[in-house]
Amino acid sequence: MSVLRCCSPVAYGAGAAFRKFGTALALALALPGAALAEVTIAALGDSLTQGYGLPQGDGFVPQLQAWLDDNSVDAEVLNAGVSGDTTAGGLARLDWTLTPEVDALIVALGGNDLLRGLPPEAARANIDAILARATGDGLPVLLIGVTAPGNYGPDYKAAFDAIWPDMAAKYDVLMEPSFLAPIEAARDGSGSDAAMRTLMQPDGIHPNADGVALLVEALGPKVAALAERAAP
Repeated sequence: MSVLRCCSPVAYGAGAAFRKFGTALALALALPGAALAEVTIAALGDSLTQGYGLPQGDGFVPQLQAWLDDNSVDAEVLNAGVSGDTTAGGLARLDWTLTPEVDALIVALGGNDLLRGLPPEAARANIDAILARATGDGLPVLLIGVTAPGNYGPDYKAAFDAIWPDMAAKYDVLMEPSFLAPIEAARDGSGSDAAMRTLMQPDGIHPNADGVALLVEALGPKVAALAERAAP
């Protein structure tokens, strides 16, 4: 799986509020009648977030945006997904992601750590650092995990799968333990891989447009809850 400048807490106080107001005012003057989303959410992730292998409108972020719009959630989702990114890569570009207009953060990383067999303790430390930075800046977070396959052994799987609930509890953030859980459930329910293949691209790693729609249907309410936490 292939699965941005960080500001200090003060920057998300009066200074950031002033800059955001100034930006909104400028846009309002330039585009009379244009509406600005109440909440801006950055989606920090890998290829699952970025929309690898899909037409522009069929990726996770565009489909999530459509779900939010259809459900009257006043939020804009920014695509901060980079194909191939590990948890370390996400941490390295966090400063570039957390620009002053960002009100909330989705963190969906870890798939490439698994593909490379990286140590669970390294992924844990990276997720810990990402959440510490974001929550320290006062941003609500939705943490979306991935589950390790059994072929890494029970100890590796237990250590990796525990990252997401442990970190969510530590920082009191919203959490979904597995990005691909709805697709995995389709396979389990059918008793074979046939149903899963109808939801995946030929590489067997990335969901197709129908698979993404299934993920969005499951994750949409949690993103709506995230937007509610971030609303002024």
